[in-house]
Amino acid sequence: MLTVIGEGLVDVVQRGSGIEAHVGGSPLNVAVGLARLDHPVQFIGRYGRDAYGDAVAAHLRASSVMLPQGPDDLPTSVATAQIDDDGAATYTFDLAWELPNLADRLAFMLQGTTLLHTGSIATMLAPGAADVLAAVEHAHPSATISFDPNCRPSIITDVEYARRQAEKFASLADVVKASDEDLAWLYPGADVLESARRWLSLGGAEGPAMVVVTRGAAGPWGITAAGEVECPAPEVDVADTVGAGDSFMAALLSGIVDRGLDGAQNREALRGLPAEGLAELLAHASRAAAVTVSRPGANPPTRAELNAVAELNAGEEEL
Repeated sequence: MLTVIGEGLVDVVQRGSGIEAHVGGSPLNVAVGLARLDHPVQFIGRYGRDAYGDAVAAHLRASSVMLPQGPDDLPTSVATAQIDDDGAATYTFDLAWELPNLADRLAFMLQGTTLLHTGSIATMLAPGAADVLAAVEHAHPSATISFDPNCRPSIITDVEYARRQAEKFASLADVVKASDEDLAWLYPGADVLESARRWLSLGGAEGPAMVVVTRGAAGPWGITAAGEVECPAPEVDVADTVGAGDSFMAALLSGIVDRGLDGAQNREALRGLPAEGLAELLAHASRAAAVTVSRPGANPPTRAELNAVAELNAGEEEL
């Protein structure tokens, strides 16, 4: 069982052509991405007893994501995304983040979890961030932990606080993914890749096995104990970038699970992943992100779609 814990919300997307509403939230998108890649996954988050909350639950269930948490009495969170002429999204938020009574059910809900993913608003915004940290600490002895800071400066404006939170979660994680924009905001004036190299050393022997940086059209870069790898981004006509990083994260984790490297008992094997293995994971995740940016909204690929893209790319390389 894979578990994703974090925020779910509704993206209200504003374009020149009009306004559309899509279910989103970085952790929720990762849960959907993992389920579409045929992994059993549960999503621990919150949503309200309102029309948007109904949409959140229906969206998750449509992708076979399990929902152990029911709706609560707070309004469902909303993110407004303004799409510019290049397809890039700028967000503003109206949200509530708390997980009432999670502590009482944590041991039961995480039973059998071999990988726990979290990140973004869920790890930064009180009071829910403390519950998420408790879940990570509970799961760490038995599960692979993954983390994506997916920083939202319009919500968490205190960069020093955000840096402390990000480093706290990164030090407990086995797999860390951040965008170049995340690291540039967290460490102003520092070289992005140097910041990522430093994150690899957080937590010592219990810290990350790999740190991956997404760089948009420049393609992803990653580092493990075996060395550093970069991968070109696939060429694609961009509809928008909503959910691209989350699709990348889901496919990266899917590749790790497919290799049998999830679970705390496989921590050393994950740390020993050779550079060519990391390169394969980055290429796989890049293909998933490319599919997502080729169509509107946070719409990650299925395993069949991703396999078809991989087969097409392999055929082109042979020509």
